[in-house]
Amino acid sequence: QVQLVESGGGLVQAGGSLRLSCAASGSISSIIGMGWYRQAPGKQRELVASIITGGTASYADPVKGRFTISRENHKNTMYLQMSSLKPEDTAVYYCHALVLGGTSRKTDYWGQGTQVTVSS
Repeated sequence: QVQLVESGGGLVQAGGSLRLSCAASGSISSIIGMGWYRQAPGKQRELVASIITGGTASYADPVKGRFTISRENHKNTMYLQMSSLKPEDTAVYYCHALVLGGTSRKTDYWGQGTQVTVSS
């Protein structure tokens, strides 16, 4: 079992910055990858950025060059630094962890979500 708790969302003007945090607890050593997803009203949840245990990060095209994902393993925390925010970045942002269990079974875990609102 893994528990994920996000923080850092809020209201910001276009062009501004925010940093989201995701604190993980539980079976941390079983996490093989983490990421941030977002869901805007009326839209499907989409992957924003991901990072695997070795540190390799990947980004969705709309956020490349503006968002940076990182992990501090000693703090069991993942971050999403968001810069040059646009109104279209407005969404609920979710922390995700992929956990490898017994018999190589993979399980998804989600945080509760944090609202990010970018005003124009």
